[in-house]
Formats: sequence, C-alpha cells, structure tokens
Amino acid sequence: MPFEHAAPHVIEVTVEAADIDAYEHVNNAVYLTWLDRAAWSHSAALGVPLEQCVALRRGMAALRTEIDFVRAALAGDRVRVATWIAGSDGRLRVERRFQVVRNADDATLALARTEYVCINLDSGKAVRMPELFARAYVVTNS
Repeated sequence: MPFEHAAPHVIEVTVEAADIDAYEHVNNAVYLTWLDRAAWSHSAALGVPLEQCVALRRGMAALRTEIDFVRAALAGDRVRVATWIAGSDGRLRVERRFQVVRNADDATLALARTEYVCINLDSGKAVRMPELFARAYVVTNS
C-alpha cells in the first residue's frame, strides 16, 4: 500500500488543463484545493457534513497548513488524495495529515498537514468543539 496510514480516507481526482501552470505541472495552489476537498469528504464520512456545521454554527477552520511537494503531477494524471486524523485534543484543535499519490506508479507527489481550530461561525472566534466533532475527529491507528 502506498499510503503512510493503514486506512486513510481517499478521494480521487484527475488533473485538468486549468490545474497546469507555466511550468507545465500542477500549480501549488491546486494541491491546497485537493486537500480541502479530501478534508470535507472525510468530515462528511465521519458524520460531520457541511450542513451539520452550518446548523450548529461551528466549524473547523484551518490555522496552518504545511505542504512538502515531492514530485510533480502532470496534465491527465489521476491522483488519490488520502487524509486521516493525526491528532485531536477533543476540545479545540485537530491535526489532519494528507498524502497525494499518483495512480499510475503509486509515487507520492505531496505530503501535508493542517492544524484546525474549532470556531463559532457567527463570531469567527475559537470555541470548544461540539460533542459531535469531538466524537468524530479522533486519531485512528496508523
């Protein structure tokens, strides 16, 4: 298995022409979009879809993201974006890890981590996670 985690949540994307920059590879900003899509997909799978966040007026906002670009993705590549919960204090913060892998050769293209903080969607201020979030965002075995 090409992933660093034994059972990550995985989405698959195809590199589109609009993703390609002047260097003829996927632009760095596109990776951030892919990570975001994977995180939302995983949250929904964990029982915390966007609609639930809006209803509760709570959300996990990205505080910091680090991406290590290992290899370039090119036009037409199919890639898997894997994510998993790597840390959670059950109160305010969650750390999510990511790995982007090209389908054709299982090469890791990028590794990333994002730190999230729970916020009140009305005020934008940090608040304690709802119980739903604390139960959903737990570390799983790697």
